[in-house]
Amino acid sequence: MNSTALWETYHTDITRFILSKVKNEQVTSDLVQETFIKAHTKLDGLKDESKVKSWLLTIARNTTMDYFKKSAKTVPLKEFDIADEFWEEEKHSAKDCLPGIIKHLPKKYRNPLFLSDIKGMKQVDVAKQLSLPLATVKSQIQRARKLIAQGYMDCCDYTINDKGFLVGKTKEKDNCKVCG
Repeated sequence: MNSTALWETYHTDITRFILSKVKNEQVTSDLVQETFIKAHTKLDGLKDESKVKSWLLTIARNTTMDYFKKSAKTVPLKEFDIADEFWEEEKHSAKDCLPGIIKHLPKKYRNPLFLSDIKGMKQVDVAKQLSLPLATVKSQIQRARKLIAQGYMDCCDYTINDKGFLVGKTKEKDNCKVCG
């Protein structure tokens, strides 16, 4: 697939996705262009063309988050809602369970985790934004990560192997306790 075909096929979806985050048409236009420039420069590295839409959406998401970081704007957490119809995959995967697992985390763990691991903020900045001590934020993020692992064990019967890694096979969507 070439850059022109990418643009013609996906620019509407990418524009809608970015606009839903930044709420400004001019900024959206700039970020869409930046997204497709990045995609064009990395197109040769795309290994699986069947995943091109999710690849483009990841570039768009990262480009949008970079915009918020550079502009030093504080983004309400709801603006980057985890559950987003753009990320639906045709086949149910562990990635599909993550939004539901995060959604069910207690707020005191979910917010620091979201800002740090998903939005990409430094933990020091998360502590400032949430008006919490850095040590508290660090422990809440670690606790949230453990709760996510537990969520996978509860949701899809994953287990932790001898090396401390989650292992298992994601259940079909209808049998999944989070997605089904």
